Amino acid sequence: MRSIEKAWYQRAGWLILLLPLSYLFRALAAVRRRYHAAVARAHPAPVPVVVVGNISVGGTGKTPLIIGLGRALQKAGLKPGIISRGYLGKAPHYPFSVNSDSSVDETGDEALLIARMLDCPMVVDPDRVQALEKICSDFHCDVVLSDDGMQHYALPRDMEIVVVDGERLFGNGMCLPAGPLREPVSRLQAVAHVVVNGQTDRDKLPPELQHASSMRLQPTYLVSMESGEKKPFRGAPFNIGTTIHAVTGIGNPDRFFNVLATLPYTVERHDFPDHHPFTEEDLAALDIDPRHPVVMTEKDAVKCEQFAGPNFWYLAVEVDLSEGLMARLVEEIQQLVAQRKQRADQTHELGQSSR
Repeated sequence: MRSIEKAWYQRAGWLILLLPLSYLFRALAAVRRRYHAAVARAHPAPVPVVVVGNISVGGTGKTPLIIGLGRALQKAGLKPGIISRGYLGKAPHYPFSVNSDSSVDETGDEALLIARMLDCPMVVDPDRVQALEKICSDFHCDVVLSDDGMQHYALPRDMEIVVVDGERLFGNGMCLPAGPLREPVSRLQAVAHVVVNGQTDRDKLPPELQHASSMRLQPTYLVSMESGEKKPFRGAPFNIGTTIHAVTGIGNPDRFFNVLATLPYTVERHDFPDHHPFTEEDLAALDIDPRHPVVMTEKDAVKCEQFAGPNFWYLAVEVDLSEGLMARLVEEIQQLVAQRKQRADQTHELGQSSR
């Protein structure tokens, strides 16, 4: 974690010096949102758009939620498409269609992981509006899910779902650069759903989250990056050695390390920055005994599969939402799809009758 991020979550006193810049950032964001949101509402997409994002810097768990929601929509008979920025990817052109055979260097880690997990249309573009236009024109989708894009105000949207890290919450509660927030906490009042990832003790949640839904990432399997073999995440899955080397480059690595710590092994931590572009040299420099398992997240694994050894594994997880939230989300999105189709049919009939 960068030193500025540590300061945000440790509530360092010197950050008060950045408050004037924080107030300016907040004011400019409000102006941008007011202007672009009005334009976006006037030009809705042909299908409903659901944004899954956050209001803070760093990982909160939105990508696993996107994957879980996408699967639930497919199971319900809908055809979702996904758009994303493709963070740190360098595609040959934009917008860029992603498939399971795409290069992680072109798409970024999250986009490639989503494309592989869902096997549905996926388009990346730093300009989310262009990505939306591309996926709507080139693919038959009933609904578009946006992986992040909360602050891409020009993107039209029918529903916003905000994911909050239940361990780190809002840090010192200040907006950038004095704190980790991209928008003030009051922004949560305007979204359809707030989901807290990893916090179960509601007494420790701030008032803004008392009525939020909860989410947990449940570990299911340890999967070999070389052979695809699966070992259930229980008991003692590895019969070699007593040490696991946990390697990751995600926003909040403590959650990953804590999950592995529930296994009967010593966990050696190897932290890298969020979205770190792993190379073979990075892992060779760790000088890990090849008899010891190396365990990564699924997001990190897509960047390392080309040079993974037989002792490399990734942790597969599933999203567990509280209080039947997934069923409610699917039902609400089905209603949005039905309403959009009804509107389109009415517009078509009016056009026919006017001829």
